[in-house]
Amino acid sequence: MYVLDTNTLIYYFKNQGQVAQKLAAVAPQEIIISTIVLFELQVGIAKSTSPSKRIQQLQQLLSRVSVVPFDRAAATAAATIRAQLEQQGMPIGPINGLIAGVAVARQATIVTRNIGEFSRVAGLSIVDWY
Repeated sequence: MYVLDTNTLIYYFKNQGQVAQKLAAVAPQEIIISTIVLFELQVGIAKSTSPSKRIQQLQQLLSRVSVVPFDRAAATAAATIRAQLEQQGMPIGPINGLIAGVAVARQATIVTRNIGEFSRVAGLSIVDWY
């Protein structure tokens, strides 16, 4: 199971790196997008100079993958991640902490280009499809 980070989807929409090819090689039922990531994408669309194109791209993607809520298990995992990293003096961005919580709660691999922050999360499986 793969949880896609926002930056991975931005690279996908802009056809950068190897994201499209790697995504195509994985069964759609193995791909998860968190509602947190969906929120970030929607903010990007709201700020976009070509929102109709981005909305169409997003709708095509959402028709093929699962969108999962930020639920109780994700909230618990994210809270633990934040507390541990703050105690170690190595916090990550608050949204990244929430996305990491989703991945940890679902025992999934996070797909991101932001290895620096996500690698601070103990036990989190990470890949970069860029």
